[in-house]
Amino acid sequence: MIEQYLAYGIWVAIVFIIAGFVALVKGADWLVDGASSIAKNFGISDLVIGLTVVAFGTSMPEFVVNMVSVAEGTTDLAITNILGSNIINTFVILGLTALVYPVASQKRSRDFDIPLSIVAGVMVIVFVAIQLPIGENMRGIGRIGGATLLAFFCYFLYNTFRHAKDHPEETDAEAVKLIPTRRAIALILGGFVGLVVGGELIVKSAVDIATRMGVSEAIIGLTIVALGTSLPELATSVIAATKHNSDIALGNVIGSNIFNVFFVLGVSATVRPLPAYQGIELDAIMAALGSIIVWLAIKSNKERKIQRWAGALLVIIYVGYLTYRLLQV
Repeated sequence: MIEQYLAYGIWVAIVFIIAGFVALVKGADWLVDGASSIAKNFGISDLVIGLTVVAFGTSMPEFVVNMVSVAEGTTDLAITNILGSNIINTFVILGLTALVYPVASQKRSRDFDIPLSIVAGVMVIVFVAIQLPIGENMRGIGRIGGATLLAFFCYFLYNTFRHAKDHPEETDAEAVKLIPTRRAIALILGGFVGLVVGGELIVKSAVDIATRMGVSEAIIGLTIVALGTSLPELATSVIAATKHNSDIALGNVIGSNIFNVFFVLGVSATVRPLPAYQGIELDAIMAALGSIIVWLAIKSNKERKIQRWAGALLVIIYVGYLTYRLLQV
């Protein structure tokens, strides 16, 4: 059905991909609101809901796009959606946020979250740099790699829950709004529909745009798709910065990067091995480099903040990287 309309031209694909992002983001919001309310009705604390339902919900756009990409066999899109999202999260979102107002950091982020996000990036580099016998010889992220990423994700969840239990004063937990059960169920169902429809529209439209423009799915994944799935983090971070609550931005971005690699990419590779594509080494290095620069920027001053100069540096590096990648097309 979607393919029939896409035949009318690239502008239809552009409209579809925008509609897909709207459905994806709104679907994730509805799913989180409905599931959080039902969890609250069962007596689950706001803290646990924030660490599970809300945290998973913010990664739903990337997760759904990846699942659709894997089902459609567009594995390049599945990898670049994650690498591109992490690159944009770090270089663009944190960079712009720091330019608006220096980004503060909490001890937990400096000592655990950011180093773990660096580990996540390095693991992707290792997987794509070596060839492992996974069913057939391939270079990329196979099922063993996917299972390894998921194991690290379980460790991340365990450590996060343990820290939240031991240091409740350091953990932000927004109050969950109670919604009538019928409406909550309707929101969950509507959220699932929005996620599925949005994911289908985005993947099929992205492939169509890549074909018509004569560029690889990887480039579309690194740019249009990655930016679209990162829009919620961008909006949240910039708004937080304008209110001088920029530490929220750092937690959101680094947490999203960890979820993207260990959970979304882990599940994707476990379901279907993800072969390497041309240029993946640079993309993987950039994803890891972003976290390294953020960590060094925070450690470079006594205030433990990402200062405006570091924000500018992050944005400039991204512009240079993106220009280089586009010139390779």
